[in-house]
Parts: sequence; structure tokens; C-alpha cells
Amino acid sequence: MLITHRYLHLPVTTGAPSRRVALAVAGGPTREFDLELATDGPGDFRPFVDLGAWLGAQLTLTVDGQPAEITHLAFGDEIEGHQTLYREALRPQFHFTTRRGWINDPNGLCWLDGEWHLFFQHNPYGINWGNMHWGHAVSPDLLHWRELPIAVYPDAHGTCWSGSAVVDHDNTAGFGDGAMVLIYTAGGPAPCSQCLAVSPDGRQFTPYAANPVLPNIYDSNRDPKVYWHEGSGRWVMALYVDVPKPDLEGVTQTIQFFGSPNLKDWTHLSTLPGFYECPDWFELEVGASGERRWVVFAANGDYLVGDFDGAVFTPCQPLAKADWGKHRYAAQTFAEVPPADGRRIYIPWMNGGSYPGMPFNQQMGIPCELTLRRDGDRIALCKWPIRELAGLTAREQAWTDLELDAEGLALAEVGGELLDIELEFEPGTAAAVELTAAGQTIAWRAPGSLSCLGAEAPCPPEAGAVALRAVLDRASIEVFGQRGRWPLTSCFVPAGEAATPRLRAVGGPVRVTRLAARELRGVW
Repeated sequence: MLITHRYLHLPVTTGAPSRRVALAVAGGPTREFDLELATDGPGDFRPFVDLGAWLGAQLTLTVDGQPAEITHLAFGDEIEGHQTLYREALRPQFHFTTRRGWINDPNGLCWLDGEWHLFFQHNPYGINWGNMHWGHAVSPDLLHWRELPIAVYPDAHGTCWSGSAVVDHDNTAGFGDGAMVLIYTAGGPAPCSQCLAVSPDGRQFTPYAANPVLPNIYDSNRDPKVYWHEGSGRWVMALYVDVPKPDLEGVTQTIQFFGSPNLKDWTHLSTLPGFYECPDWFELEVGASGERRWVVFAANGDYLVGDFDGAVFTPCQPLAKADWGKHRYAAQTFAEVPPADGRRIYIPWMNGGSYPGMPFNQQMGIPCELTLRRDGDRIALCKWPIRELAGLTAREQAWTDLELDAEGLALAEVGGELLDIELEFEPGTAAAVELTAAGQTIAWRAPGSLSCLGAEAPCPPEAGAVALRAVLDRASIEVFGQRGRWPLTSCFVPAGEAATPRLRAVGGPVRVTRLAARELRGVW
């Protein structure tokens, strides 16, 4: 067929048998992917293939290796359903979601030329995991995202699994000054390996001709996180590697460090046992003390604090947990930030939830700043929503020094589903303080726990006081106890119109020293 418009829409019925679809253009690449192809109608929805680079060319389409007639194909210059894009009933309004299809792990978080770049694991052709590509979006403020064309497609090395991005300011790799380099896992069919894709401008990416740059080590190795380590004058990669045990029973989960002068040639440096996939590692100051420590964490949020000399990470305290919510996984931090910024900003995948009838699946968490804080005899990793979130405030209601009882307080002026509520109180002898919003209850309970959406975190009073913050979007609640020390990140499916938020005390009065309730605007 002749390519006459930018987008080709393919009919999908979720749950239908998976078929192998191939799109080939003479003189160009072939795109191959698995599709739950609708055979007797338009299906549940129609994901799109961007053919803008091939306008005017002849396109050959095959299914399972054979020429095929597919009914309900449609070309268009706009994405089908663009009139209601981002306004769908269950679409999060300030958490990132893709236009169509599935997303999971954030990848390649980076800043370049005034833009924040978010890459992500992406199935453009269905609402379940599969067909892993690197999706791509950019933002001026970490909230207003604009989705760009696919950055990296599967190729002969396999589908594109998780990884990271760097800006090679000094041209160590020979790709050009300031080139953006993506470092990702190629998922096979051969055993997975580590590959590069390169862009001079953060828009068009070309796989490195000599991929892979780090061949397979053992059966499973993936998710490279790369930084320039100033002290040792080289690139350092943290990589998840399954290591066979001596008795060959099972595997040992490790993060292994590798060093390179040029992003192409890698040498093993050390091994850190006890972590599972999607590592990240970085240095932070402990409060404002001048003391600096390194943090290593993996997909489930478990983390270690310690020291790193450019080759070996040495923990200084036991393993700890960074988030107690039900839906936080595979978080990553930005490798590059503006020179005057200095923040360590991270984004998690909110792995879970359900979006019935929607043409997209899964969402990212709100970007947060990470800090280290002393908490008794240990150093704790804390997270707090980025300051840019305040720019979404539509209206605000505030109180100081009020007594809260069982009848409670209605936050009538900020009713709605998009909320940012901050609360500080002295619990005294009360049994609990409950905030009900969007049909869900966030509860602090004596002597010191915090719960929301079926998950619970410690949250003891500090100097007799408790500080809570809750950020609610259409399908998520992120709670931060004691200024980010005890976070809970979870999703839910809203049911009906959101009732007026309400705050109440249980089992005795509570003195509220500060309460600020903000209704937020969506970003779309």
C-alpha cells in the first residue's frame, strides 16, 4: 500500500491471539511486533505506527510471515481519538502517561539544552507488557510533558530493555561534543547484552554500529546505569547481573560495577550482592552537614548508604526501605540537571492499578527530590515532591492553630480529584487522624503508623508532632510522612465523582498547627 498519511492505525482486541506483524519499506527498516490483532471488526482500540519518515513510499504488511488483508486499517494525519486525548475518564492529569499503549520503567532521565528528557519502557501496540521500545517525552518543568516519536526500536540484537542516558560533554566516545548517548539492554533472542544509541540533539537516535559494547556475562544481565565519575576520571556503570551459585542451584542477585574511558570498552570493577534489577547510585550531602555519602538502590526501593571510591561501594549501615506503598518500582534519577539546580530528582514507575476501557496502561510517579537526613543513628533517604508542583495550584485553603474533633473539618473550597494537602498536628492522646479524599482514607494511627490504599508505613511523632502531605491525582495517591521520611506510593481506580475532602480526629481532639489544602490544575 502507498503511505499517504503519517499514522497507520491497527485494530487490536485485548486478549486476542498474538500475531507477528511486519511493516517493510523498500530501502528502509522493517518494523516487527506482536499484536493482539482484531480480525472481525475495529477491536477495542487502534494503536498507531508513526510512518512520517516514509511518506510517499510503498509499505508491505505481513502477518505471521504471510501477506494479509487486515480490515479496519486506517491512515490519518492525527492520532485516532486525538480530540479526547488526555481527557479520557481515567487519565491521570499530572502524572505522565503515554498516548497509547503500555509503559513501565523510566529510562534515560536526563537534562539537555533546557529540556528534561524522560525515556521509558513502552509497548506502543497494546496495553500489556511486550514489544519493548524506548518511548520518549520532553518537558520544560518536569510536569508538562510532550511525547515524541519512539527513540529506540528493537533490532537484530533484540527488544530494548531498561537503561540510562548521559551527555558526553567532552566527546570521550568520539560521537561529538555534547552527544546524548543512551545505554540500554538488548533483550535477545540471544542472551541479553548492553548497547548504545546516539543522538547529536536529543531527538533522532542511531544505534551504535558496533553494538553490543558489553556482551552477555551470565544468563541475565540488564539495566545499565551510567555516570561520569569525576574522582576516577571515567564512566562507571552499575549493572544487574544474576550470578550462578557454586552448586548451580538458583542464582545470586548482584549489582556489578564496570568502568570505561569511552562508553565502548568496559572493565569489571567490583560486585555488590543482594540487589535485584534496575540499579541506581549517586552521591548526596547528609542534610546541610557537609558530609557526603553514596546511595545504591534497586527496583524494589531497598537501598544502602555508604562510600564509593570509583570502583567499590562500601556500605556504612544495614539495608533499608525507601517506600512503603503498593505501587512503586524501578525508580531512576536524572543523570544530568541544569548546572545551577543541584537537585537529585527521581521518577518511579507506579506499577499497578487498572484502567478499564482505556487505550493506555500504567503511569509514572510524581517527580520527587531525594535527600539524605540523619534519623537517630542512621542516615535515611527521604523524598519530597518537586517545587514545580506548586505551579499547578488553582486555589488554596489554609488554617492555623485549630482543634480537630470527631465531627471533623470539610475542605469545601478545594473539592475535587486533584489535590495537594499538607497537615501538621500534635496528636496528644488521640487514636488516629484521618483524611478522606477521592473516596479513599489516609490515616495516621497512634502510636506511629501511616496507612493508605492497603499499605502501611512507620511514622512516629517527632518532638510530639506529625507532618503529613498527600498528593492526589485521578488514579493515584502519594503520601509523605514526616517531610518525606515515610512515603507511600499507590494507585487506585476512582469510582464516581469525588466527594468533598474531610479531615477528622478519632479517639480524642487533636491540635492542628498548620493545614494547607490546594486544588491543582491538570497539565494537559
